This record gives sequence, C-alpha cells and structure tokens, in this order.
Amino acid sequence: MPKSINIESLVRENIRKLKPYRSARDDFDSGLLLDANENSLGAPVRNSLHLHRYPSPVQNELRKKIAAWRGVDFENIFLGVGSDEPIDLLMRIFCNPGSDSVITTPPTYGMYKVSASINDVKVKEVLLDEKFQLRTEDVLAAADESVKLLFLCSPNNPTSNDLKRTDMLKLIAAFPGIVVVDEAYIDFSRQESMAALVQQYPNLVVLQTFSKSFGLAGIRLGIAIANPEIIQYMLKVKAPYNINKLTADVALQAFDAMDLMKFNLNKIREDRQYVAEQLRHAEDVEKVYPSDSNFLLFKIKNAEEVYRKLAEKGIIVRYRGNEPLCENCLRVTIGMPDENIRFLKTLKEVLA
Repeated sequence: MPKSINIESLVRENIRKLKPYRSARDDFDSGLLLDANENSLGAPVRNSLHLHRYPSPVQNELRKKIAAWRGVDFENIFLGVGSDEPIDLLMRIFCNPGSDSVITTPPTYGMYKVSASINDVKVKEVLLDEKFQLRTEDVLAAADESVKLLFLCSPNNPTSNDLKRTDMLKLIAAFPGIVVVDEAYIDFSRQESMAALVQQYPNLVVLQTFSKSFGLAGIRLGIAIANPEIIQYMLKVKAPYNINKLTADVALQAFDAMDLMKFNLNKIREDRQYVAEQLRHAEDVEKVYPSDSNFLLFKIKNAEEVYRKLAEKGIIVRYRGNEPLCENCLRVTIGMPDENIRFLKTLKEVLA
C-alpha cells in the first residue's frame, strides 16, 4: 500500500476549493415541500414514484444495498450515470486540462481515451503483452509527475480475460496516483472483485455497473467504489440529481431477484463454453481467446469481410481488428441460446 500517498494533494486545486451547488433535497426531503419550484399538481403520467418531485441527490437506500452486496461500507459507494460518469468525474477531479496525463493499457475500453480527449488530458498507452496481460514495469516507468490516473479493465474489453490479480496489486501499491480498476464484467469471472480492497488501498477506485450481470443496460447505472475521501469529491463534483427515480427504483427491485441474476450468470458461462468450442472447430477461425466475461474474442481470416457479411445477414458482431494486438479479430456477445445457434449457423454459411 502506498503509505505516503495523499489523496487531497492529487486533487486539482480548483476542485479542492469548489463550493458545490446545494440542491433543495440536500436540506429537506419531507414536509410541505414548496422549496424546489416543482410542479405541485403532478405529472400527467401517474405512478407511485411521485415523479413531479426531484429524486434524492445521494440515493442512500440504494448505496446501502450495493455496499452490503459488495462487502464495503456505505461511505465507499458512489452512483453514476453508467460507468462513464465516474470515469469523467475522476478525470475532472484529478487531472488538470492541458498538462496532466492518464495511462491506459490497450487493447482496452475505448471510453477512457475519449473521456481524456474531452477533458484535454493526455493519454500514455502501455500495451498489454501478447497474452493480454499487464507489463507492470513498463506501466510504472511511464508514471511521471504528469500522470494522475491509471485505468485497468479486468475482465478486459475487448480481450475478455482477467488481468492477473498479483500484477494489479503490484501497480496499486507502487503507482503514485489513482488506480482505477474497471470491473464491468467481474460477475462473469471466477476471479474475486477487488471492491473490498478500497479499505486497504486509499488510491484504488473500482468501477462496476448494472449493465452486464444485472442485464440493466437501459437504466444507465454505474458504481464507483473507493475510500470515502474520493467518494466525497465525486459527490461534490457530480450533477445535483444525477440518478433519477426510475433508475433507482428498478435497481432496488433487482436486489429482490438475485437468485435469477445468479442463474443467468451460470447460464451465460455455460453457453460461453459451448460457443467457444463451436468456434474452435469453425473454418478459418485461427484462435478463440480465453474468456472471463460474457463475450468472446476470436481471430479469423478476413475478419473485416466476415464482419460485413454477417451484418448483411442481420448478425451484428463487433470488428476489433483496428485495436492493438487484435488483428483480424471479432468480438461476439453470448446471446440467448437460439441466438447463439443462429450466429454459429450464419457464420458457417458465410465461411462456406
């Protein structure tokens, strides 16, 4: 653990001094509420959520549910609009535009680079090795004084594999800034989440989402798990009412269906194994990479042409051949059983 790391010293000066907007619901959430200029006559669409009222700015009930689920404290949880909002907030909190940098480890999730560009933050790229694992010494060598954030995606997108836990721990302990471990696909993996480690490592931020294992991509709910000091800065900088009532309500309902969620995870893992085995025997498929997620990356001859021909037949996969180390690679999500069969059948037709 970085014994001498001072989180506040890494925060941009203007963010440290920022006086956040204080919304009406920060002060009162019950009583005769005539303080927020809401439409007191109500919405034309009626339901039990009282949608004419602003939502909670902090969503404490949902944060407590998530904290109990991940084995951390309530103060360790931040909720965002997907994982993309926490990614953006971390850059705004820790990176001075035009001078500071972040490190990414391609091939990886493309939003880190996009968010950096939006925030005028430089990106240093340290490629994964040929087994899609971290080059830890190269990452640390790249971490000069300008680097404030390191983004690690595990299981990684698009390569679908877990990063070695020992490598990530080495970087968390030695990196001079904030290490962000994006665990969007962690529940499909056999590897344990690093969420509980935020109480040991003050510079660790773990990102998760309701989009993947919960199958709730449409509600756009992401999670950042970190030490309370970082969480407080995120709450300080975020939009006043970033999580709406509809999103929070559905997320709370999801915790009443955890058995079904776990059943679905096991089914996807089983189908992942089936699709991978079928792909290994498919003509022109040169390699199917090991997967710890709900998708497969595979190398195939003439990948871009195959991608287009599949699309013409209504089968939409992702071409990843433009990514480093992913030449002639396609990425396919594990679908419903009948969808997997349709994909495999159509791929066989395209390759015939």
